[in-house]
Amino acid sequence: MREMPLAGLRVGFFGKGGAGKSTVTVLLARGLSKEGYRLVVLDADSTNVGLAEALGAGPAPKPLMDHFGGMVFSGGAVSCPVDDPTPLQNSDLDLGDLSPRFLAESPQGIRVLVAGKMGDLGPGAGCDGPIAKIARDVRIQESGENPVTLLDFKAGFEDSARGVLTGLDWILVVVDPTTAALQMAVHLQQMMKKIKEGVPPATDHLDDPLMVETAVRHFTESRIQGIAAILNRVPDSDTEAYLRGKLKALGGPPVLGTLPENRALQVQWLRGEEVEAPPLSEKVRSLVLAFEALVDPG
Repeated sequence: MREMPLAGLRVGFFGKGGAGKSTVTVLLARGLSKEGYRLVVLDADSTNVGLAEALGAGPAPKPLMDHFGGMVFSGGAVSCPVDDPTPLQNSDLDLGDLSPRFLAESPQGIRVLVAGKMGDLGPGAGCDGPIAKIARDVRIQESGENPVTLLDFKAGFEDSARGVLTGLDWILVVVDPTTAALQMAVHLQQMMKKIKEGVPPATDHLDDPLMVETAVRHFTESRIQGIAAILNRVPDSDTEAYLRGKLKALGGPPVLGTLPENRALQVQWLRGEEVEAPPLSEKVRSLVLAFEALVDPG
């Protein structure tokens, strides 16, 4: 029987705006599914839309924010992890018990959940910190299965600064051919290193000692194992060599592999179609195998 070293992992995808992290999330989900993994994709991007459609799962399901009672800014129970680091209650979700309203599924059996979207909340709803708390704390369970959970975070660095890294096993940062993308990869590497070294989070804004203790505990009990980069939208071998060399020189994360520029993917996103790129299938499979080797080198 084939070894499945990624089973049960929570893997977060990060990247600057336009790097293509949602595209890479979709392609990796398909690649992992083809290799026999059970997949759950959690859309943790508070603003971007279309991930369920891109996976072929149809319209997006209702957000988990509704399942958990709404965000505190609108009178609900889900608070921002920066102001209130206490764990989300009842965050272990068994897919068999979850209402079908909160779950979509692709023809390949990839399940899709949505943490929440700011566009649904109206003016004055507050920040999207509560959506980050759902992404940080939700654990997907399934009877008889040990699914891989892929979390697609919003563009930029904000969610990682809110502590979502502490709830992940691995970080995959998507790097396109820009200086900003290289810098973000290095910053994420440095943040992960500090978490693993036990550097405490900022807590000067918290007046309650119990809140401070809780915030620190999230970081000291972090499950994060490592980080890797995926080069995306790379036009040629010279650009790939430059990106690899620059990441190494800056002390950035190791590179799993490279995906070339593919205009068909951009058109599919524009039209709201299922996102797939058969010419990239071997590249995607190589990424999956490289990730398995990184997680379980033995």
